[in-house]
Amino acid sequence: MPDGPEPIIDRIYADGVAMVQLLGPQDRLLRVVEREHPDVQVHVRGNEITLTGEADAVAAARSLVDELISLARSGQGLDPSDVQASSRIIDAGLRPSEVLGEAILSSRGKVIRPKTVGQKAYVDAIEDHTIVFGIGPAGTGKTYLAMAKAVQALQRREVSRIILTRPAVEAGERLGFLPGTLTDKIDPYLRPLYDALNEMMDPELVPKLMASGTIEVAPLAYMRGRTLNDSFVVLDEAQNTTPEQMKMFLTRLGFGTRMVVTGDITQVDLPQGASGLRLVTRVLKDIDDIHFAYLTSADVVRHTLVGRIVDAYTEYDEQRLVARRERDEASEFANRAERRAARPSGPRDHQPKRGRS
Repeated sequence: MPDGPEPIIDRIYADGVAMVQLLGPQDRLLRVVEREHPDVQVHVRGNEITLTGEADAVAAARSLVDELISLARSGQGLDPSDVQASSRIIDAGLRPSEVLGEAILSSRGKVIRPKTVGQKAYVDAIEDHTIVFGIGPAGTGKTYLAMAKAVQALQRREVSRIILTRPAVEAGERLGFLPGTLTDKIDPYLRPLYDALNEMMDPELVPKLMASGTIEVAPLAYMRGRTLNDSFVVLDEAQNTTPEQMKMFLTRLGFGTRMVVTGDITQVDLPQGASGLRLVTRVLKDIDDIHFAYLTSADVVRHTLVGRIVDAYTEYDEQRLVARRERDEASEFANRAERRAARPSGPRDHQPKRGRS
């Protein structure tokens, strides 16, 4: 008799869905489903999808396929990252249609929406709090989603202007004296914000909005002395602020204004001194209406290698921190032993005083 339980066969009928939309060109999405569930054999014939394998594995694969069908029926375009994100969302006990189905912004045929559980919680926090800190590694959508919420708020007339700012700190390189006017000198630091704006809005409209002051992109130093009312303000690369700069920025908050502060505390480019973002997580952690959203490598939506790179560096940093702590403890132990060895072992002998003759 063969070992193991009898394989289960489950058939799913994807009625009302274009199979090319569900499976992707050259069945690319189907290949992702197979990679996510390697213990399940997946066969497609017409609109019938057959899953074969052990009961638990087939049930998990069925949940993923059912959710993909639901997303396709809602008219959402699917790509391989959506399939991977859906699998992780199901593992977290949620429905992908509830996370991926919420569109923040539609622009130029592109829909911007959260793609992970962490991103969904981050977007919800921006909706519900006056100040939100988005902290996490590269590729987690911290700045991109914040800017999408800013454009959405402007389109809904919830605010009258958008202010985008970041500190002008070089990322580990000395660029020297840049030529041109002051605007020309600071533009390279602000270029990522311009790029995101042009993706989310009509590129021809962005210069007009900037000329009218409806959208402002400026270095952090320009915020000093201002009170920002009725605005949506995004501070990017906040790990490169000093504690004084962070305090200055947060106290610019005016009436009707919302702030989102984004940064990666593992990539501080300050030449010296403490990061304002690291400090603020301790100083403001218990204040109402301020929310700290922490994103991880599980929220990376760039190339799959980015998540692995982030994890590898995180593990390396943790090992280095442990090694440094062990060195410090060993050094402290050696210093205490040295101090003990330097002390006299017993009471000092006292010579009797000689009397006068």
